[in-house]
Amino acid sequence: MGIKSYKPTSPARRYYTGSDFKELVGPGKPLRSLVEHQTSTGGRNSNGRITARFRGGGHKQRYRVIEWDRSKIGVPGTIATIEYDPNRTGRIALVAYADGDKRYILAPDGLSVGDKVVSSRNADIKPGNSMPLRYIPLGTVVHNVELRKGKGAQLVRSAGAGAVVMAKDGDYAQVRLPSGEVRLVHIDCHATIGQVSNIEHANISLGKAGRSRWLGRRPHNRGVTMNPVDHPMGGGEGRTSGGRHPCSPWGQLSKGLKTRNNKRTDSMIVKRRGQKG
Repeated sequence: MGIKSYKPTSPARRYYTGSDFKELVGPGKPLRSLVEHQTSTGGRNSNGRITARFRGGGHKQRYRVIEWDRSKIGVPGTIATIEYDPNRTGRIALVAYADGDKRYILAPDGLSVGDKVVSSRNADIKPGNSMPLRYIPLGTVVHNVELRKGKGAQLVRSAGAGAVVMAKDGDYAQVRLPSGEVRLVHIDCHATIGQVSNIEHANISLGKAGRSRWLGRRPHNRGVTMNPVDHPMGGGEGRTSGGRHPCSPWGQLSKGLKTRNNKRTDSMIVKRRGQKG
């Protein structure tokens, strides 16, 4: 994986960088049986109301069905292709299992075509293999971490992400997430060895506004540029900084206010992200 820059043939090209895609190996088209239609929501919920602002447009995408639960226990597979997925920042890998089945998995860094992967408690500790946290040695970097046994991976799935198994005590393991949070996860939940591929993704510069639109991101309008009727921070003579603490259009503080409201799982967090000591 590398980042390539472009000749500054225009002001936008001067800061335009992108992936060289050299790690991709395959026909260039996804396996048709593992592709589904995907409808753009434009940030709207089932009632048609915008619940995520500044989204819409973008290039049409088709969804690649990913095997999050790694349910082919004990069946070895061979990596057939490493492919680009427009729905996520990491790369995906097509696994051809010994029983003839083919499925997509999230490709870890260092995985290449021809490698063998398996989901088993007796698997080797190498990238791509999946097993319960119970059998993963302490200090191992993992991704695709389940929160509920058999539900499928929910944590650590973006490009370059990796969690570390810190400790085990009774029925739970302490896992340090990329955010710095240390969380208890049941030791029977599966995780995949290694770090998610496409590590350099965070270093890519979009270079121009149009590239954000290709990704479905619409322009983000700041509150201080609006009128008072539209935003609490709007209005004022000339350029102003708002005159009040930063907030949303509906008055909710946007800096420092804790918005987590899930007391049921508070006990599972050993150390919160950003907490010192």
